[in-house]
Amino acid sequence: MKERRQYKRFTANLPARLEAVKSGETKVFDLEIKDISAAGAFIYTKEPPFFPDGTRFIIDLTIPANSIRELTDVKSLIECEGSVVRSNAEGMAIHFDRECNIMSLRGS
Repeated sequence: MKERRQYKRFTANLPARLEAVKSGETKVFDLEIKDISAAGAFIYTKEPPFFPDGTRFIIDLTIPANSIRELTDVKSLIECEGSVVRSNAEGMAIHFDRECNIMSLRGS
């Protein structure tokens, strides 16, 4: 099968805080990212229920400097928004709406 991904994917088990936005109601979940790219992330949901395709999320995660080789000397807080594009028994794939905001946490 031909690789269709446009961006490089990084394997990274990182804690993530997700806010599900639905009908003006917000629910917060502490989950774990399995992998991430500039376009999206796969997130472990640990157990059902799964979120249906199209569910909107705001995602906050902190990336330690040593977790991805290309990042050095700095922790980063990443804030993204996106929607579920598929789910399986392990979790869900979220496609980001646009570029994520990456903030340096030097001194952390």
